[in-house]
Amino acid sequence: MIHFEGVLEPGSRDESLLQQIDPQHLPNHLAVIMDGNGRWAKARGKPRAMGHKAGIEAVRATVETCSRLGIGTLTLYTFSVENWKRPRLEVEMLFRLLREALRKEVNLLERNNIRLRFIGRISELDKKVQRELERAEAATRNNSGMTLNLALNYGSRTEIVDAVRRLAAEYHQTGRSMETITEADISRHLLTQSDPDLLIRTSGEMRISNFLLWQIAYTEIYVTETLWPDFGRTHLFEAILSYQKRERRFGGVEPADSEKKAEAQI
Repeated sequence: MIHFEGVLEPGSRDESLLQQIDPQHLPNHLAVIMDGNGRWAKARGKPRAMGHKAGIEAVRATVETCSRLGIGTLTLYTFSVENWKRPRLEVEMLFRLLREALRKEVNLLERNNIRLRFIGRISELDKKVQRELERAEAATRNNSGMTLNLALNYGSRTEIVDAVRRLAAEYHQTGRSMETITEADISRHLLTQSDPDLLIRTSGEMRISNFLLWQIAYTEIYVTETLWPDFGRTHLFEAILSYQKRERRFGGVEPADSEKKAEAQI
């Protein structure tokens, strides 16, 4: 159920866009590749750290908007396995910002009934970071509203490798033949628990960047030139409206007009 009472300015563009959104046709699972923090800072003559801090504000706005829309799951690409190639000081700063944000925002997540999960190779992170993540997950574990997945030390190829390893161990223990493995078996061992209906990528880059490769087989993709720190409620509404104008056929074909008429008469 959509909840924006008293939030949108009457007559504003956001109100107009919201009125066009079909509440019965929202994506249940929305994923976002948050890109452009560095370019946002460079364009303003600021250090990259300022771009990452501004990016946190965009995260807050996106989480709030998705929750108000009633979206079931939001998955954010927060830190990839490839991001370790960045300068050490930048990586340390990113995790410091993450820990600070978690301390500030976990109470807000609790009040809004949002469940927080971390997906990726979490066990490889610094122990201090792991403890912070564990506390945040524990504080929101019983919440029944939107699930917020933060992909940390995440790469889709490593996720698939880890899923296959868990599946192989399961089959070995039960004595089942590996020849009986199905797509559903692999999906069951992935971290997201569901496949995204819509994937948004900011900053205009036309690539997936090793994110949810298995899960997005039939996901609708929306790319915007907007840099992540500038991404707000208006942009999210526009992405959802674009999604709602598409026809998802999952490999099938759209029935001919005559077939549609015949179906309508049945």
